[in-house]
Amino acid sequence: MLKVADIETFYGPSQALFGVNLEVNAGEMVALMGRNGMGKTTTIRSIFGLTPPRRGAIEFDSQSLIRLPSYRIAKAGLGLVPEGRRCFPNLSVRENLMVTARPGEWTLGKVEALFPRLEERRSQMAKTLSGGEQQMLAIGRALMTNPRLLVLDEATEGLAPVIRQEIWQAIRLLKKQGQATLLVDKSLSEILPIADRCTILEKGCTVWNGKPAALDNTIRDRYLGV
Repeated sequence: MLKVADIETFYGPSQALFGVNLEVNAGEMVALMGRNGMGKTTTIRSIFGLTPPRRGAIEFDSQSLIRLPSYRIAKAGLGLVPEGRRCFPNLSVRENLMVTARPGEWTLGKVEALFPRLEERRSQMAKTLSGGEQQMLAIGRALMTNPRLLVLDEATEGLAPVIRQEIWQAIRLLKKQGQATLLVDKSLSEILPIADRCTILEKGCTVWNGKPAALDNTIRDRYLGV
């Protein structure tokens, strides 16, 4: 479904990615992993055309995404839950969800069933929600686009444990439903049981790709340890 091959991305004269490779197949949940500052968010920005790569290839269903504007990439079927949530602060919860709605399986009612807190706060302005509720809203907003591939960048970072568990429960449900997902998160205890494959980045390069069962302590200590 998604194929990223040897991309190199720059911020001005500074190179951030030096050859990132990853794939997500239909129905798969792929974990994009690595320590802070290793290029995970830049990889996502490259996929969505926010920081276009200078070299390499990005294809979605064999269609090149290189040089496409971000709205065209979203329209092709990619949904993004960005780091930092970025809800529309002066719109209500319902308006945040409906503004991105496209026809498909995910409807307002289904999103509210996934996150009952959003139904309870349907008329509240997004800026009045807690951080965890805003994260639920960001995920729901992405699902309302009915994406064929959902990309979650640090979906549970900095949230209270009870909220983290609610979000992980929703992610596990998406996995059961066969939602293709590219997931960035640091919680190995949560991500490894549900990931089909893992891709690890180190200093802007793909250094490991494989199934979670093959991710032994040596690899964890080398690329993911403190």
